[in-house]
Amino acid sequence: MGLYLMFGKYSPDSVQDISSERTDKAYEVIKNNGGNVKDGYALLGSSDLLFIVEFPDTANAVKTSVDMSKKFGISFATTPAVTIEEFDKMV
Repeated sequence: MGLYLMFGKYSPDSVQDISSERTDKAYEVIKNNGGNVKDGYALLGSSDLLFIVEFPDTANAVKTSVDMSKKFGISFATTPAVTIEEFDKMV
């Protein structure tokens, strides 16, 4: 399982539907695509949300990012993350 950061940005319409129920549905979409949510945060700045998720591969991460955008109207920029220790070994 690889670690991915999913940065979300609300559209004007998606802000109207903020709720714990939608958050539960978002976690369900992630789980149904093979993901495991490690943590989630609301942010201030260029992104509104951050989900830290483990996925089996990049294909699952991409599918989830697109599914979430379609279902909730929130655009996601999803990127893989590696620990500094892993990075040092790679380079």
